[in-house]
Amino acid sequence: MPARFNNFRKDLIAASLELVGTMFFLLLGLGGIQAATGETVTRDEVTNVERILYISTCMGFSLVVCAWVFFRITGSLFNPCVTVSLVLLGIVPPFRGLLYFIAQFMGSVLAAAILLGLTGTLSVNTSLQPGTTPAQGVFIEMFITCALVITVLMLAAEKHQATAFAPIGIGLTLFSCHLFATFYTGASMNTARSFGPALVSGFPTPNHWVYWVGPFLGSILGSTFYALCKHYKYWTLNPHQDTDDYTKSPDDPVAVAQTIMEDRRLTLDPSALRDIFWGTKRLNIST
Repeated sequence: MPARFNNFRKDLIAASLELVGTMFFLLLGLGGIQAATGETVTRDEVTNVERILYISTCMGFSLVVCAWVFFRITGSLFNPCVTVSLVLLGIVPPFRGLLYFIAQFMGSVLAAAILLGLTGTLSVNTSLQPGTTPAQGVFIEMFITCALVITVLMLAAEKHQATAFAPIGIGLTLFSCHLFATFYTGASMNTARSFGPALVSGFPTPNHWVYWVGPFLGSILGSTFYALCKHYKYWTLNPHQDTDDYTKSPDDPVAVAQTIMEDRRLTLDPSALRDIFWGTKRLNIST
């Protein structure tokens, strides 16, 4: 079998599974939003804060669970804005990125259609809160998408000891962003998440373009920040943060104090004390 055909086959399989993963992520997450909306309608005592917390939890936990399941299969992108970032940075090949892009939109439409069929209504469209201008919506979506993209790049694309736990950090980022932006924009940070419900329900809310412009600007901003971090070798700024070598840990403060008190040469040499306190010289402390 030619290598090119084999790669094409793998890309198609990966994109198909990405579609399934995106569908499950949005079905569970949007299902939670649907439930929160229905609960608000039937119970007067449900506050807006409780509803936002419920929505944030559903979306964040849905991403944690589904991302962890599909992490080793497709990378668990589930978001065309993240896909664009990975393609721009050369992490995902353009052809696979294109297939992922299409699959993520199809997965969102499928999730919205299933949710509509199961519940009979669809109340999960993203829309701007009265008083929030389209410009404000664009920038809110841009910044929260940027935060999500940076998290994906630093926890999942960058390989380190905590990479296997990246879905937790990414899910918590989604949770935090929802706590902030749900009230103002619906906290999309994922164009597919907004497009699927809008298409299935006939685009009932205005300013849908906000959920294209804002998230994709956030994708570019997050990619630029990551590229600058890589260019300036961020790992040299605070080294050994990902090591399990105990010798890289700080010295025992009690032992440091004892060494200073016992070593008369140090007490007579102010420059040596200065080097120790400013961290330019490590003491040789036996354990």
